[in-house]
Amino acid sequence: MDGPQPTTARPGGVVATLALAGTVAAVMQTLVTPLIAEMPQILHTSSSNAAWVVTVTLLVAGVCVPVSGRLGDLVGKRRMLLVCAVPLVVGSVVCALSSSVVPMIVGRGLQGMGMGMVPLGIALLRDVVPAEKLSGSIALVSASMGIGGAIGLPLAAAVAQYANWRTLFWGSAGLALLIGALIFFVVPDVPAGAKGQRFDAPGAVGLAIGLVSLLLAISKGADWGWSSGTTLGLFALALVALVAWGFYELRTRDPLIDLRTTARPRVLLTNASSILIGVGMYAFMLIAPQLLQFPEATGYGLGQSMLAAGLYLAPGGVMMMIVSPLGGKLINSRGPKPALILGALVIAVGYGLALPLMGTAWGLMVAGIVINSGVALAYGAMPALIMSAVPLSETAAANGFNALMRSLGTTIGSAVIGVVLAQMTVTLGGYSLASEDGFRTGLLIGCGVALVSAAVACLIPALRADSGAAADEQTPAEKAPTRA
Repeated sequence: MDGPQPTTARPGGVVATLALAGTVAAVMQTLVTPLIAEMPQILHTSSSNAAWVVTVTLLVAGVCVPVSGRLGDLVGKRRMLLVCAVPLVVGSVVCALSSSVVPMIVGRGLQGMGMGMVPLGIALLRDVVPAEKLSGSIALVSASMGIGGAIGLPLAAAVAQYANWRTLFWGSAGLALLIGALIFFVVPDVPAGAKGQRFDAPGAVGLAIGLVSLLLAISKGADWGWSSGTTLGLFALALVALVAWGFYELRTRDPLIDLRTTARPRVLLTNASSILIGVGMYAFMLIAPQLLQFPEATGYGLGQSMLAAGLYLAPGGVMMMIVSPLGGKLINSRGPKPALILGALVIAVGYGLALPLMGTAWGLMVAGIVINSGVALAYGAMPALIMSAVPLSETAAANGFNALMRSLGTTIGSAVIGVVLAQMTVTLGGYSLASEDGFRTGLLIGCGVALVSAAVACLIPALRADSGAAADEQTPAEKAPTRA
């Protein structure tokens, strides 16, 4: 198979557009965070119903990210990027016009459909960016999800505090329109890597059933009870559906996800490390805002407003933008495996700093800067590892699956830390709050998971030039760093 076709597009503009697209997609996810407490009143519903405004985005994104990745390989990545922009716009408008919970859930579900932009963008970089700039470009676009989450929170909090809540969604609609226009005018169209193959509709349905069941059980298990019939039933359904899906994928001619490729040690261990990195990243994102906003009367809370808490955490997002290109240079010089190991170790160091510094807002800010620096290094290395081990015809699907693994990690992290904080509590003024020991335990878990991720990354085998079809179809940039 021939390599990527040369294009006349300016790589800098393409990278900036795709990084902005990923950032906007991440902002969509954190958009409702400042409104969570007010959602029942805004939508005239119960707290349990309002929680679906957050959950539905996760569920829809979990299904659509791998599907949109495969479609990108089949019909073209630029075309699918434009398709992803449409539900972001429509979903934002639906949310802005909503006055009850059902249309808000529908709108948030539509926003979840657009989350495939990041893996599609990363895969497209392999086709259009020169070899010497590929690693840094991948690192920046890959880190854009974390960047958007970190800087989107204070922006959303400021709008929610000083303007009508609908302004958030009208603003997101405008951003999505801008992204769509930039993709249309700036991003080049390149031939589809898997053109002529069929779309695996049964595989998509089977994966959807398995993923929705699994993600729903993990994200809602604490509310429903981990031993409840509903939670256990969903876990059982997920197990049966995913096993059946796996057997089917191994036997179909054009699978949604080539499980033989994902079983290659280089891909398998990278995805395993990605899950752990997701857990480690989200633990701090869940703990730090609560510590910053808990009342000072607890003795460990810092009494900050949502806006102030977001501003303390925003430098972490800025640091991701700074570290990403540096991570790209490290990948070019030493290979992606050392970058992933270093990123995981830096995350662990950040948690180590957070434990003694959690009593001050500036201390949490410093810890967040270090942790996000590690995330930037790790997020840049993961796609480079994946794409060095898969053929061109599977780049978008493989990146979509890796993005799904990261998302699964954040979901697991949310559930685990949520259980810890719910079980280790203190009572203040008649209210049950997470205790200082609970927060410390959560930080220790984040540190431990990051160390385990580094250990898993150490097991990733080095890439050999004669390792098979994947190597034959690599770009020059991917063939160059053969150290790790």
